[in-house]
Amino acid sequence: MPDPSSWLHEATATAAGGHVRTDDGGLSSTLASPLAPHCTGLTPEQLLAAAFASCLHHAAVEAAGEITDEAHTVQVRAEARLGRDDDGRYRADVRASISSAGLSRQQLAQLVEHADRLWPFSSGDSTRHRLTVTPAENGGR
Repeated sequence: MPDPSSWLHEATATAAGGHVRTDDGGLSSTLASPLAPHCTGLTPEQLLAAAFASCLHHAAVEAAGEITDEAHTVQVRAEARLGRDDDGRYRADVRASISSAGLSRQQLAQLVEHADRLWPFSSGDSTRHRLTVTPAENGGR
């Protein structure tokens, strides 16, 4: 774990009473629950997909900046699923893909590998989640 003084950013969010809100108000939404299907709002899967896509996007843009000047064309798509194991614990399955117009397939593969090393949820760590990061099917030329 890094020294606490080396953290780059931090954020706080609170979920209560069927609502989630970041302390700065940047995100505020009602929540839907898999345990209460009649509720409307964002689901845990949607929030997880958005968080992973956002975090990986930042790493991919940084990685792309080292490969090309096309960093502004990076796009990350994340799909998240939640399920339960036989012991009742939740497990997450996140599949993310990275694309970038203007990169060759080799450059895109290099970008994906570098971004996966940079961000804190490397696809090599499968303790409580399964995560797969790949180049997008239509990415690159």
